[in-house]
Amino acid sequence: MIKGLVDTDSLPVGRWSQRAVRILAGESLLPHEAEEILSAPREEILELLSGAYRLRHHYFSNRVQLYFLVNAKSGICPEDCHYCSQSKISDAEIPKYKILSEEELLEGARRAAQLQSRTYCIVISGRSPTPQEMRTVTSVVPRIKKELGLHICACLGLLTPDLARELKACGVDRVNHNLNTGEDHYEEICTTHTYADRVETLQAVRDAGLEMCSGGIIGMGEKAEHIVQMAFALRDLGVQSIPVNFLNPIEGTPLETRHDLDPIRSLQALAMFRFVNPDREIRIAGGREIQLRSLQPLGLFAANSIFVGDYLTTKGQLPSRDYQMISDLGFQIVVRNEQGEEIVCDPPEVQADPLAIVSN
Repeated sequence: MIKGLVDTDSLPVGRWSQRAVRILAGESLLPHEAEEILSAPREEILELLSGAYRLRHHYFSNRVQLYFLVNAKSGICPEDCHYCSQSKISDAEIPKYKILSEEELLEGARRAAQLQSRTYCIVISGRSPTPQEMRTVTSVVPRIKKELGLHICACLGLLTPDLARELKACGVDRVNHNLNTGEDHYEEICTTHTYADRVETLQAVRDAGLEMCSGGIIGMGEKAEHIVQMAFALRDLGVQSIPVNFLNPIEGTPLETRHDLDPIRSLQALAMFRFVNPDREIRIAGGREIQLRSLQPLGLFAANSIFVGDYLTTKGQLPSRDYQMISDLGFQIVVRNEQGEEIVCDPPEVQADPLAIVSN
């Protein structure tokens, strides 16, 4: 037990906790039950999170995994993903550059280790990696592994089986390729490639012996059934890590005017993903600061990982605030030492921000 948190076995059992108990006994949530979570009365949110936490605690205790990503190539993308500031149809003012050098990527990995991130994510924009981009990634990954022992995730776009095997051979542990939304909603957010293209990439990743990281974005005009459809597709594919992003409506993108979410709806989505994928890593990803706002800590009762630092083209919360949030919850973080061994430790101590009191 960590810092006085109650044992989940002693928690009162309401309807959502009862479902969690049934899942731990071997049952699987059904699609209509998942939709019930997304439409649950708002006053049930704490009991819903209690059920989600029962599952989260069973599989991950009170541990949090931190991820750090580097935008290794920005903009210059021929795809038309409507949510993305880097797409060819975006007018967002963002940096645009070709893939970073090996030394820059290695420096990013050092920053990830400094922030006590377990996983370093190398992300490039574009449909698929070019030969030069593959050479850079496959050359730098062994250097990162040797010096820092970090878990490596690569997000390089659509992959063939040969490219996936090449990433496996150089030491990449995991590949990220998000489904983004339910199959029936996909054509509403992208037309330059298909949902099936994304599934084929994940299958190539799986067949190469790499871990799969895949999730989506909530708040893009989808219906509850589409979110549920995505959650079950990820389960059926056997995805090990599920990042749940919340739309950050970036000015200059086709979705800049969408404002469909609020903190409670965002928490319901996190809980639903936990109920459908109880033993999978679920990460609160991009947009958490915008959509969860002051309720961010509650999200970690369902999810067990977060990004620390900034995202691709948007700023994230200060790492010190993340450490404070994790510490205040009584949770611990999982880090990797230079030998690649995982260690559980308390988050770094930080000076809590004092309340600003203004008086006349």
